[in-house]
Amino acid sequence: MEEVVMRSLLFVLFILVCPVVEAVAFDHGPWDSLLQEHVRVYQGGQETKVDYAAMARERPLLSAYLDQLSQVSRGQFDSWTKAGQLAFLINAYNAWTVELILSRYSNLQSIKELGSFFQSPWKKKFFSLLGQKRSLDDLEHGLIRGSGRYGDPRIHFALNCASIGCPALKDHAYQKDRLEGQLQEATTMFLADRRRNRLSGGKLQVSSIFKWYGQDFGAGWRGARTLSQFLALYSKSLGLSEAERHELLADRIEIDFLDYDWKLNGVDSDSSED
Repeated sequence: MEEVVMRSLLFVLFILVCPVVEAVAFDHGPWDSLLQEHVRVYQGGQETKVDYAAMARERPLLSAYLDQLSQVSRGQFDSWTKAGQLAFLINAYNAWTVELILSRYSNLQSIKELGSFFQSPWKKKFFSLLGQKRSLDDLEHGLIRGSGRYGDPRIHFALNCASIGCPALKDHAYQKDRLEGQLQEATTMFLADRRRNRLSGGKLQVSSIFKWYGQDFGAGWRGARTLSQFLALYSKSLGLSEAERHELLADRIEIDFLDYDWKLNGVDSDSSED
């Protein structure tokens, strides 16, 4: 009888402690500080540029954060909430992308220069995460998109590929307790950028992201079964009238995909841009 009571008490204690463990599961503070200090914000947040020269000077701090990411076990990761997991993976992707740029940051014009004829930079296995050697593609297409755990197409506006054409690298880390609002903000800000998404000449011209990952945007998130339906969810951000939104839903607005700008999203440390 005493053994049963003891097990019951231990179970109750486990339930009470779990939320505390989750709350302090991982500290993204170091990454958040680096972003706040070295990411410059333009166009009201629609565009950012990274001071890679300054990041390079603080590379030991970045390396320490990346080491902390690598030390997380699969069991620890699986014990977190989905929001905690997704925030961790998004931050990991963005931080290791910066690390990849810093590995050869000198006269670098594009992340594509870090690849070769036989292998893209996204397929390089240059870091360890959750007990395995990984590439950026492994992280995005395997752990995030391919896991079946998240099903949120807005991740495409949170992951940054160090290029001008990408959605902006935010000047803050993603956090599990604010993830919903952060993903929504990243999405609306990107769609409101008329350089990347606009209605012109009766056609909706959008980023090539929507071409490359069309299946994600039509997979049923918030009821969207087509790209048009997904874009209609953000008609205000796109600057569409109510009539234009209905035309989009009826597939009477043609969708074109804009060329992607792969130039590095960097800025010189002495830049005077506001």
